[in-house]
Amino acid sequence: MNPETLAQALLAVLAPIAAERRPGEPLGLSASDIVFERPRNRDHGDWASNIAMRLAKPFGSNPRELAQQIADGLATVDGVASAEVAGPGFINIRLDAAAAGVLAKTIVDAGVDYGTSDSRADEIINLEFVSANPTGPIHLGGTRWAAVGDSLARMLSAQGAKVTREYYFNDHGSQIDRFARSLVAAHLGEPTPEDGYGGGYILDIAKRVELAYEGDLAALSPEALQETFRSRGVSLMFDEIKSSLHDFGVDFDVYFHEDDLHKSGAVTRAIARLQELGHMYEADGALWLRTTDFGDDKDRVVIKSDGQPAYISGDLAYYLDKRERGFNRCIIMLGADHHGYVERLMAMCAAFGDEPNVNLQILIGQMVNLVRDGKPMRMSKRAGTVVTLEDLVEIVGVDAARYALTRSSADSNLDIDLDVLQKRTNDNPVFYVQYAHARTHNVARNAADSGVDRSEFAPETLTHETEAALLGALQEFPRIVGFAAEIREPHRVARYLEELAGLYHRWYDNCRVIPQGDNPIESVHRTRLWLNDAAGQVFRNGLALLGVSAPERM
Repeated sequence: MNPETLAQALLAVLAPIAAERRPGEPLGLSASDIVFERPRNRDHGDWASNIAMRLAKPFGSNPRELAQQIADGLATVDGVASAEVAGPGFINIRLDAAAAGVLAKTIVDAGVDYGTSDSRADEIINLEFVSANPTGPIHLGGTRWAAVGDSLARMLSAQGAKVTREYYFNDHGSQIDRFARSLVAAHLGEPTPEDGYGGGYILDIAKRVELAYEGDLAALSPEALQETFRSRGVSLMFDEIKSSLHDFGVDFDVYFHEDDLHKSGAVTRAIARLQELGHMYEADGALWLRTTDFGDDKDRVVIKSDGQPAYISGDLAYYLDKRERGFNRCIIMLGADHHGYVERLMAMCAAFGDEPNVNLQILIGQMVNLVRDGKPMRMSKRAGTVVTLEDLVEIVGVDAARYALTRSSADSNLDIDLDVLQKRTNDNPVFYVQYAHARTHNVARNAADSGVDRSEFAPETLTHETEAALLGALQEFPRIVGFAAEIREPHRVARYLEELAGLYHRWYDNCRVIPQGDNPIESVHRTRLWLNDAAGQVFRNGLALLGVSAPERM
């Protein structure tokens, strides 16, 4: 029995109570309105509901009195072992072993689909993340967004949303000019410009441009030389970024070039739309967007007095372009240094007639620090000034890197202890979860060798307390995935998997799948194999949502 069937049973119990207390009035509830939670103390039962406290006032009843009436009705439902009233009117429900144990077969039969739903089928999402400037390797902040963003995309897709992963390719502006000047300086053997980029990668790319250029670089004017190194250097750097992300398990559906906004007339179209809506005005020779009407602290210049577009002009054009491409949810992941942008972007969203935090959502990520031997790592072998994606992967591997970056809330600072991530012990959270999955395969292999198969399923035999706890956690997986997608927090799946691993290991220590000694194979052994395999399936499904492998042997 799952929360859906339990909700239907509770509705059936409520119907005569409602008819008695409110004759002629509809109940006004559906199964989706009834919420069950897992009690923190499993001694209190499998599920808890506050439905009596919610209905006490409209039913004109004391909460505990109504709760007792509901509990009495639930106690007669097939699959419910007991229903008891606690506190001011909570109802604690305990399922009988057979009703709870059916879940094991349900999970195995569902396979990779367990934990998925179509609850977000109406959402067409543009998820923009990483979007690092192509002026150097991806630093740790971008690496964190790569892991979190890709995991979030997987979870949203698992809930039925149509998700497009998008990378905003900034190939326009002063940072690109600084990058090009740095490459030219490396080519000429000159010191790095004061505002330029350093690190061995600059010299590497400059040499690659030299080798690829078919003409005589020395014959080019300073302007032509700068443009040659800009266009070719940016292309080479971005190829490296895409390759690094691909090796990290992250690929994008769209690479959107900022330059295209300015060349295509998208900025002009966005301004025209806002003028039609009456939100633009002229002052001091400039064109302004009246963002203060929508909660911003000041109005924003869109076209400066010299006729050049201000930075926000690109934001306006890009957002409108996304909406015109059919996306009804635009999610943007930004670093901590962009926190001040949120109000103006939300004001922009409202100015276009959209709903902030619905049509446009902004996620802010915090800094990441690597710690080794108790001290922070500061320098990259290649980039020189920052630690990069490649540095992290070289030290701990893709799985550990992705898991470590995703298992904590993205809006909190994160210190990653490299010494812990390199251990093959339970102190290492990714090892702990992967080992639990590998153990499910080891149990299944040993069971096969001993003649234990899944030819029989007797859920009423799953009576041990560790089996009840494991089944309770497995039941929670779809809810956890749905909630993580809803509130944009992939770390909740990682933390769930760690809790599940602990419950699985305790079950493993207490319940045998293979008979001891010469004892015969019984129904309970075959049924426990179903439970073991169900746990393995949930580990695989959860790790896949994080972009982390599920090894069968460790």
